[in-house]
Amino acid sequence: MTTIPASPTVDAIMAAERAKSFTTRSIKRESKLHALKLAMSMVDLTTLEGKDSPEKIRSICAKAVTPWAGHDCPSVAAVCFYPSMVKLAKELLAGTGVNVASVATGFPSGQYPLEVRLRDTERAIEDGADEIDMVINRGAFLSGREGVVFDEIEAVSRLCKDSGAHLKVILETGELETLDNVRRASDIAIAAMLASGLLDEPGAGFIKTSTGKVSPAATMPVTLVMLEAIRDAHARDGVLVGMKPAGGIKTAKQAWHYLVMVNETLGGVAGDGNPWLSPGLFRFGASSLANDLLRQMQKLKTGTYAAGYDFSEA
Repeated sequence: MTTIPASPTVDAIMAAERAKSFTTRSIKRESKLHALKLAMSMVDLTTLEGKDSPEKIRSICAKAVTPWAGHDCPSVAAVCFYPSMVKLAKELLAGTGVNVASVATGFPSGQYPLEVRLRDTERAIEDGADEIDMVINRGAFLSGREGVVFDEIEAVSRLCKDSGAHLKVILETGELETLDNVRRASDIAIAAMLASGLLDEPGAGFIKTSTGKVSPAATMPVTLVMLEAIRDAHARDGVLVGMKPAGGIKTAKQAWHYLVMVNETLGGVAGDGNPWLSPGLFRFGASSLANDLLRQMQKLKTGTYAAGYDFSEA
């Protein structure tokens, strides 16, 4: 196993204070529409329910391509479904530029045998998945078996690298108990992706907060700690690792706060500009966010808010 860099201790109080400070920033009116469109372009529209049907997948794919028909609004970055829905989604989205992501590797528990998780991933990629969202084995991590976690991430990373798929490693931070554990899990995930060669391509590997099945999901202190791990990996190894907070981000105002955090934490890290302010390196796993972004866009353009029924739920 490749040596995993030592992880710094996280001052939880200072992390919370720093994260809170991003919520005090204001955005000028002329910049708000740009920020809304940028956030929309970073959304992964997602459904991960037992009652998912082909009809629901068709509806979500249509919204992914054209979130606001008749208006200047970008498509979302990706849709994310269970592997059984990947083939249909790939057919529906062919030529649109919207990626198809799939949860695999025994989602959401990550407790299946590795060979089962690898086959799950292989099938999703064979059916057309551009991106794989894998979950780590939190039981192994919390019991101190870091080598097991590293090896499993590296195995999935190699599979994705060989097939050309991108990978998002879900830490399920709501189960990791402390910010020190969040930082350590982030460092392990990045080290495993680096060892596989996946990170030779900028943005081919992400770290992601949550499955959406555990509370709390994404929080600003957790995301800040993960962004700092990404910053340190770039300083140490020159790699560009993506970030995806998922779950609990429901309003445009919250999205702005996250974008401010990305800008102030990673701005200038990779030279001029901030490559993380793009869907290639930052995503929101928050389907309900899309409609609030649309409501805010309409408010800026017309002066009035849309009714709840003006935008589809899917």
